[in-house]
Amino acid sequence: MKKGIHPEYRETRVICACGNTWVTRSTKFPEIKIEVCDKCHPFYTGTQKQKTVRGRVEKFMAKYEGKY
Repeated sequence: MKKGIHPEYRETRVICACGNTWVTRSTKFPEIKIEVCDKCHPFYTGTQKQKTVRGRVEKFMAKYEGKY
């Protein structure tokens, strides 16, 4: 690698809005603040709201019931 053209790459602390923190390596330092992580995201925690999706499907089926 050429010297002087690459950004500095060192340890960075990642802080989530839920309070979860971990250390990784990045060119952005000393810390990165994020809104969601794997500990608080609904997809990973299993708290997705399936009722809203089911309601949309039922609404679609009722709207186009006799057309197909």
